[in-house]
Amino acid sequence: MDLDYRSPDTDEVASVLRAVTSAFGEELKDEDLERWRQVMPPDRVLAAWDDGRPVGVAASWPFELTVPGGTAVPTAGVTWVGVLPSHRRRGILTELMRRQLDDVHERGQPLAILWASEAPIYGRFGYGVAAPETFVDAERDAFALRDDSGPRGSTRLVTADEAFELFPPLYESRRLERPGLVSRTEAWWKHVMLADPEKWRDGAGPKFFALLEIDGDPAGYAMYRIKSSWEEGTPRGELRATEVFAVSPEATAEIWRFLFGVDLVVRVKSGRIDPAWALALMVTDPRRLHLSLAEGLWLRLLDLEGALRARAFHDGEPAVLEIEDGLFARNTGRWKVGPEAGRTDAEPDVALDVADLASAYLGAFTFEQLAAAGRARELRPGGLARATTRFATPLPPWCPEGF
Repeated sequence: MDLDYRSPDTDEVASVLRAVTSAFGEELKDEDLERWRQVMPPDRVLAAWDDGRPVGVAASWPFELTVPGGTAVPTAGVTWVGVLPSHRRRGILTELMRRQLDDVHERGQPLAILWASEAPIYGRFGYGVAAPETFVDAERDAFALRDDSGPRGSTRLVTADEAFELFPPLYESRRLERPGLVSRTEAWWKHVMLADPEKWRDGAGPKFFALLEIDGDPAGYAMYRIKSSWEEGTPRGELRATEVFAVSPEATAEIWRFLFGVDLVVRVKSGRIDPAWALALMVTDPRRLHLSLAEGLWLRLLDLEGALRARAFHDGEPAVLEIEDGLFARNTGRWKVGPEAGRTDAEPDVALDVADLASAYLGAFTFEQLAAAGRARELRPGGLARATTRFATPLPPWCPEGF
């Protein structure tokens, strides 16, 4: 097809957003247009144009992603990927994704991340599962903490304006401590995190903001909605937490204690809960938490040298990786991992694809796990163990950010 690929002009942003929402079977509202104008730079939107009409889109947020060692790495948060039904199966998505990856690399961002609407798509472009997400769909009445000595601190509801002042400092106080967390601007907090448009409620009520304080200091927060339901006069509602964040294990337990104490609900649901909170070990009946797992955040290593040098590595014996990248020859070859990461001529310990290296990059999977899944090959005895030691992290990656 004779298509034009380019970013929209200012007066074309609305038509591009209508194309995106149409691709997802939704409708663009005026409030949506104004919201996204506040947070998405037009030059980070790439559209495919057919006779002056946008028919496919791919965009990326200008994030910073925390990687092991506490470095915030410039990262593209890929979003708005879609093609109109009238133009699918014509190679438009493939062209958009490849052009976007080139653009992100030219901007000096060594990483790209995304949440996949359809998981099979993104492995073709070198993305790998990098931070699995955990869901809870718990029976409220069955919740009880083991060896519970009673509540600490207090939790109160605050307004959205108060949350705008109180929540960001809590998030920032821990952002560089956890691989997988991303930066949030003031505009992002205001127009995305704290926003509550009707279409996001999915049949539930308004968004509530709860602040936990321990010894008089802010220690955690939760954002949630209630989906009310009554059966024969009995409350059967759901509490749906959109984000739960705390600065310590104690605070984490207390903010969840609050959520499980909300009245008129029988189930407490949440996705993207912190995997470092050993929830199943902290309650008396883990079975009735109904925990489940999904692939979560996907990661693409665009500039392997830059990505490796940005990340801290655990002490250990030297390890060399043989990397294959079908899209970018600059990443293919042998790479030493460690404090002086870079290309090498040394014999490799492990061979794997760049997409599979992404699964180990933030610390989500060991190289032994990758090998067991057929995603890595040990080339020298002990190679898998050496690589795993180098990439080890004290806490698993966590990305509570949906985008």
